[in-house]
Amino acid sequence: MASTADAPARRVTRRRTETRKRLLSAAYQVFAEEGFGRATVERVCDRAGFTRGAFYSNFTSLDELFLAMWEQRSAAMIAGVRATLDAFSVEGVVDIRAAVERLDRAVPIDEDWYRITAEFTTHALRTPGLRQVMAAREEAIVAALMPTIVTALTRIGRTVPDPVALGQALVAVHDGTSVQVLMEPRSRKVRTRRTDLFCHIVLAYSTATEG
Repeated sequence: MASTADAPARRVTRRRTETRKRLLSAAYQVFAEEGFGRATVERVCDRAGFTRGAFYSNFTSLDELFLAMWEQRSAAMIAGVRATLDAFSVEGVVDIRAAVERLDRAVPIDEDWYRITAEFTTHALRTPGLRQVMAAREEAIVAALMPTIVTALTRIGRTVPDPVALGQALVAVHDGTSVQVLMEPRSRKVRTRRTDLFCHIVLAYSTATEG
């Protein structure tokens, strides 16, 4: 049976979780509206309705807050991709193009998030320690996604000799074509070329399973 001392601890944990959630939400809005480079702790706190003390009891800097935001969104993206790929086996999806199109819908391109991450990446490139953190987290995202992607490709008769290389190529295509889609959001040609590139990458970095 839990002691009465546990109750205040749970309340503190819930309050802290809610505070972080509100700060992350407020920061997203401020970064999207004003740009990461012009955002300040004060603006984030004002938007969230907290004091600077509440901010610094949860994050040491805007850099740390952004990385927490990135981790949160990455986890949601990974979960969405896994759920979509797992559904392929149930629904019998075996066509690579159909799979790519389904995945593209599962990972929508968010203009606000693209602008935020593009600006933060530029900031990270000027900060050696932060650059290393970003690179490590990118690698972790690819590592988390690839087992599910490899399994899905195995189901449709494709073998992946180098999952890391395939993962890096997929990220490169996603990042490179996202800006094109955002520049011409109504263009069917741009979307079609994006799908074509993903299909070419999958075929180039995998082989037909023998037997």
